[in-house]
This record gives sequence, C-alpha cells and structure tokens, in this order.
Amino acid sequence: MYIIAGLGNPGREYENTRHNIGFMVIDEAAGKYNISVTEKKHKALIGKGIIGGQKVILVKPQTFMNLSGESIREVIDYYKIDEKAELIVISDDISLETGAMRIRKKGSAGGHNGLKNIILHLGHDEFQRMRIGVGEKLPEYELVDYVLGHFGEEDGKLIAASVKEAAEAIEVMITDGPDAAMNRFNKRKPTVD
Repeated sequence: MYIIAGLGNPGREYENTRHNIGFMVIDEAAGKYNISVTEKKHKALIGKGIIGGQKVILVKPQTFMNLSGESIREVIDYYKIDEKAELIVISDDISLETGAMRIRKKGSAGGHNGLKNIILHLGHDEFQRMRIGVGEKLPEYELVDYVLGHFGEEDGKLIAASVKEAAEAIEVMITDGPDAAMNRFNKRKPTVD
C-alpha cells in the first residue's frame, strides 16, 4: 500500500496558488484513477483506491502547510506502511523553473516548511518526493506572498500540463520504482498544447 500526500493549504483562498501544487496533483490523480478524496480523517482529506494495481491512500493534509507532518505521521501510523518505501510526498519548489519536475528518493527539505515538518515528524528524510517547479520568486515579492500567489496565464498552462504529467509519474513510481520515474520525468518541462 502506498500513501501519496500532496501538500497545500486548506481553504478557497489558497486554491490554485503556487504552494498548493501538491493538492492540485492529488486532485488530478483522484480524477484520473476515479478516487474520491472526501473522507475526513487524520487531520486530512483522504481517498482510497488503486493505482498501477496497488492500493493507495491519497492524502491532502488540512493542517496548513507548516504542520503537514502531523497529518502524514497519523496516516502512516494508522495504515502501518513503510514510509521509506511506500510514502510519496508532492510539493512545490521555487528553485525549479515553472512546470519542471524533480523526483527523489530522499533529501533535505530545501527550505520548504511543509517538508521540514514532515522530516521532523518522521525523524528522517528518507522518503520519496516529487517537487514541481513554480519558478523563482521575483525580487519585488516577499516569499510568503509569492508562494501564496496565483499563476499567470502562461505559467498556468505549464502548471496544468505538469500536474497531468505528475499524475502519470505517480503510477510509474508505484509500478516501476522511483529510479524509472526519475529517468523519465526529472527536470523535463511539460509540453503545452
């Protein structure tokens, strides 16, 4: 069984913001694999289904970004999974260009407060993660205003394409493993129709 957690902030005002890319990927995967993510449990919205022949739990923590680890720890403890092999966390990344994807098997938080909190609650950084680039902050923005801001039209198209690819990448991570997904998806910018 896999737990796939997309990071974001709950509430309408945060929908489609840079920081909510994890929620966007979970919503895309939910639609693609016909999984309803509406059950309120473990400080999150969760949905159970099958991706690539494996049981999965899709998770959207409702704790706000900086406390994401609280929810994810509860889900892991309840379902008793091996978080080093069966947890996939999806988040935004300001150090990647808009729409680029980076999949890794472990690593630091890279300054991302949601990942920092997950590492704190797990006690290690050895879990699979997928980061999607939202572009570097412009000098005139405070970081918090930038990550909580909405995408412009061009960036929005790139992100929509990237979110679709991310849902595909999840299945590759599950069926063929993270190395295969890294080879296929890392750093590649999505193509926009």
